[in-house]
Amino acid sequence: MVGLTSQSHIFPTLELIRLLVGRGHQVSYAIGAAQRDLVARTGAEVVALPSLLPDVQAGKANGVTKIPKDAGEVMQIFLEEAMLALPSLIERYDSEPPELVLADPGAMTAPVLAHRYGVPIVQLSITPLSWTAEEDDAQEDADVLAGLGSADSAAVYYERCNKWLADNGITTDAFEFQSRPDAILSVVPRALQPGAERAPASVYFGGPCLDSDRIADRSWTPPEDGRRVLYASLGNTWSNCPEFYSTCVEAFADSDWHVVLVAGPNTDSPELRQVPSNIEVLRRAPQLTVLDHASVFVTHAGSGGCVEGMWHAVPMVAVPLNVDQFASADRLVELGIGQRLQIDELTPHLLRRAVEEVADDPEIARRLTAIQTEIRDLGGAQGAADIVESFLPRPVEPLIRLGWTNTGDEG
Repeated sequence: MVGLTSQSHIFPTLELIRLLVGRGHQVSYAIGAAQRDLVARTGAEVVALPSLLPDVQAGKANGVTKIPKDAGEVMQIFLEEAMLALPSLIERYDSEPPELVLADPGAMTAPVLAHRYGVPIVQLSITPLSWTAEEDDAQEDADVLAGLGSADSAAVYYERCNKWLADNGITTDAFEFQSRPDAILSVVPRALQPGAERAPASVYFGGPCLDSDRIADRSWTPPEDGRRVLYASLGNTWSNCPEFYSTCVEAFADSDWHVVLVAGPNTDSPELRQVPSNIEVLRRAPQLTVLDHASVFVTHAGSGGCVEGMWHAVPMVAVPLNVDQFASADRLVELGIGQRLQIDELTPHLLRRAVEEVADDPEIARRLTAIQTEIRDLGGAQGAADIVESFLPRPVEPLIRLGWTNTGDEG
């Protein structure tokens, strides 16, 4: 497994890796050294890599101080990360090549390794995908380029990536090379995936692979006074947004809500040191446990958070900040299970009104219950492991899908 050095990208993979190790496979997980301990608990060998990405939890910038908003610039950072990590991966695997490469979509070394050793690559996707019919490939390419932000940043990214691939003996165009894995395992439920009915046959959908260690973490307990719990978090990567936290405090200071506000490194800011007793400001929180008790989830609409909110049937108020979060926030609105607010227009009044509306809407509750039932009935990590094994040179038989499906196959 070649991962991306970000906790939000690692969490959805841990239970699958733990299960593959438990089934007797020799599994290694290549990741930035800062996340070594998080991955080691799965039992996999950790291949610690140098990383440019910020370690938000430790408050370390590494080579990148802040993730940019332009997606093309983000991809350039991922490319630089890959250039830095590839020599360590080659050193580790040239003497013991893998039989299969699992890959985070942002881990750009993974397809290079699969090509180098002539083995299958299965992309483990934690975010919604995009595709069109084959006859619309040209338009799809244009849409992807447009989605990479400014034309200049996209052009620079592809120029640099093509050169890097050529230096590694790969003459295929970067876009074509990176967008054609042997299979895609999506842990994003169909409900959150726009156009799921048009997915290629190589895409397999399933429910969340929730980490059993996170499920078991009971380091937080709900208030004894019975207040409704409001959980507000911008995740691990995008937590540097002090105006969001002050807005939350002002919005619910005089309310009957118990607010669990995860502020990351902002916890020590002066405006959060003294808050009303109904507001709990934490650097980090056991999200699955809090969501198990929450009545509303205010989220930046990262895919992992959206999926976990759906798993617990919690209405959501999305305040997207970057990249894929805007599409996920829109999808929550389309599904009728939440509202979307703009960060640059956010006020205490707007936030409180949105929270009250989604909390009290019976239709939202009904839709969430249906979605929760659907995704909990899927195969999760067990089904994902079956799919992974089917791509090994000596696949394990029989292949049990446990609810995992691809186009035209109901399991």
